[in-house]
Amino acid sequence: MSPATTVTPLATYRNETPYPFCPGCGHGPILDALNAALTRLQLDPRRVVLVSDIGCAGLSDQYFVTSAFHGLHGRSITYASGVKLARPELTVVVIMGDGGTGIGGTHLINAARRNLGLTVLVCNNFNFGMTGGQHSTTTPPGAVTSTTPGGNLERPLDVCATAAVNGAAYAWRGTSFDPELADRMAEALTTRGFAVLDVWELCTAYFLPANKMSRKGLSKLLERLEFPTGVVAHREVAEYGAAYRAQAQAAGARRPPGPRPLPVDFASRLDRPFRLVVAGSAGGRVGSAARLVARAAVLSGLWAAQRADYPVTVKTGHSIAELILAPEPVDFTGVTRPDVLLVISEDGLRKAGGYLRAMAPDDRVFVTRNVREAAATAARVTTLDAPTLGAAHRGDALAALATVVAWLDLLPLQALRAAARLEPEQRRGPLLTSIQAGFARSPADPDANGAASAGAGGGMATETDSGAAARPRE
Repeated sequence: MSPATTVTPLATYRNETPYPFCPGCGHGPILDALNAALTRLQLDPRRVVLVSDIGCAGLSDQYFVTSAFHGLHGRSITYASGVKLARPELTVVVIMGDGGTGIGGTHLINAARRNLGLTVLVCNNFNFGMTGGQHSTTTPPGAVTSTTPGGNLERPLDVCATAAVNGAAYAWRGTSFDPELADRMAEALTTRGFAVLDVWELCTAYFLPANKMSRKGLSKLLERLEFPTGVVAHREVAEYGAAYRAQAQAAGARRPPGPRPLPVDFASRLDRPFRLVVAGSAGGRVGSAARLVARAAVLSGLWAAQRADYPVTVKTGHSIAELILAPEPVDFTGVTRPDVLLVISEDGLRKAGGYLRAMAPDDRVFVTRNVREAAATAARVTTLDAPTLGAAHRGDALAALATVVAWLDLLPLQALRAAARLEPEQRRGPLLTSIQAGFARSPADPDANGAASAGAGGGMATETDSGAAARPRE
């Protein structure tokens, strides 16, 4: 996006999804304060990234219209660091619980030490609220939790002092009831450097019942521990990313060679975004097949974005590839309603229910003949009868995908061949074979992008619905 692009002022950065938190939980007020701070600053939501991990606070990123990244427990600061170093123009906000300050304590210390330009919101309710109320690094002395039934014996971590002594530019401590919370968040968001807000709150499910804590009790606890409140640190310190780039420029450092630009040697008929989802099995080369099509789209003058979903087991279970092909840059990579869904295995079908339910009569579903009948959907369903498609062979995902690409006339055969030839030499032959098989088995579709109907038929597909073929939606 060009820096000159104007953004319509937003009255709120929240979406319409309600919070799932327990009644009285402090997470809601904290997120409301973040929304107020963002609204006050009027930051471009496309240039704001909320980074979260696991726990109740880890749910937070999905309730905003900004970009988001969700990862493993305790690792949110590391993900955020990578985002900020790669895209320094972005505003990167970490939302984490006090559990993450223990599991990811070294990341907190080192991000503060580097003074990288992140804003970290610690939703501090003194226990692991999602997993049963175990004690955490911030649990007060004497507090009763599921793992300290006789009272906690450890001194709690002072989040602000830890960040400040290690070099953070900004540190603030208060409670979720603090009327200046939104102001301090806005201040932290505009600080050049590492900023942390230690926001004390109440966990009404676990900590509150066992410890008779209250709003007033939070203030008394702060006094008893002699933890200062308000702005604990606010200083001008060189931000790591800016210092690194300045040093590299001064030294005349050369960037390592990056990906070579792909030449636009072909053309596609697509004139608007087209959403294509492939649902198959892990280990079946679903992602690599989609990546090759994305590369062919770039070679054809389009923009391409890909998103993957597969289990940690990698070689068992499902594998989902979401592709967006468009003549303009793609700002959002998620797909909720595909123009076309290709199902090539039972594993994929089991994960495709949401797509099938969201699709409309002008969308299209292709299934290989080894897959049982697709779940109820309003989309037009076509069964691909080619005998090799969908079997347990690595090339089949690409062959099936090539069949659909050819059927709908999305990309030219030459573009897919050129994309395959960019792969390592030992892989080119099988890829070219799969591409050729897919194009050879696909009849032309008279409804696809206005393509001619020459060669239609051939007995390679069965229509189970008489609806219209998929076209890119307006």
